[in-house]
Amino acid sequence: MASIFEEAMATKILILSAYFLVLLAIGYFTRTHWRSTPAAYFLADRRLGTLVLLATMTATNFSAFTVFGTSGAGYRDGWSFFPIMGFGTGFMALSFWVIGRKVWQVGRERGLITPPELVLALYQNRPLSLLFALVMIVFTIPYLALQPMAAGYALQEVTGLPYRWGSALVTGVILLYTLRGGMRSVAWTDLFQGILLLALLAAALSVVAGHHGGFAAASAKVLALKPELFSRPGGLGHYTPGIWFSYMALWFLCDPMFPQLFQRFFAAKSEQAIARMMLLYPFICTVVFLPPIAVGVLGHLSFPDLAGKQADRILPMV
Repeated sequence: MASIFEEAMATKILILSAYFLVLLAIGYFTRTHWRSTPAAYFLADRRLGTLVLLATMTATNFSAFTVFGTSGAGYRDGWSFFPIMGFGTGFMALSFWVIGRKVWQVGRERGLITPPELVLALYQNRPLSLLFALVMIVFTIPYLALQPMAAGYALQEVTGLPYRWGSALVTGVILLYTLRGGMRSVAWTDLFQGILLLALLAAALSVVAGHHGGFAAASAKVLALKPELFSRPGGLGHYTPGIWFSYMALWFLCDPMFPQLFQRFFAAKSEQAIARMMLLYPFICTVVFLPPIAVGVLGHLSFPDLAGKQADRILPMV
């Protein structure tokens, strides 16, 4: 028994090591030259095409929340959470064209690199641009912290590595390819990780559903046990039409202003790249959010009594 456990642990460590090495390799081969311009380093020389732009926008916007937050919400609230996220964030793509296209145009015409520079160029008000920069920095820090935190929890769940060490390891790898490679490395690693995330989410849903006789059979079992998870108000009963509309409006008005998304408008190769990204983004949102929410709902069959923060760990648990 001990040897089986050791072999399984060795396999996990080998897979994780390969994953980190692939990230570093992508960062190395797509790196920006030491003597490159600021636009080349921070904006990938404004040459992100449709596929890479779509991948980096998606990976940057969802990341850890997709893995832990939505599966936990699926466990607590059921399928009512899916249209809020899948359709709500998909509808947000319209703002990518309305806002992102103009940001791209002004940025390219005036050689702008950062959002505060855009504010300064448009309003000729340095205190306002500094305030804008400060607000973006302050509200981005918690979001940045969530990514290594989530990775730390995942590594702890999978390998037993202490949470702090796992978070530090992931942070170190991210810093290595980001500082050396700039936006180009970040965007290409986002593409790799986005494909990997979709594959893992699909595999997780397949395993959970297969363990309980298939997706239809498993859903029927959960429906018999907890029918409220299939209702519009949700498992906790608080998703009224007003709440739904509020979420839709929130995503549409808020998400494009996230610093990590706003910055990427400058990096697009062309208006056509932004337009095609806008058209594909709703489809990606549907595909990305379906598996973790489904895993959360079906997770009741394996772990029926999770409460509080435990529900947010349902995906790695199953």
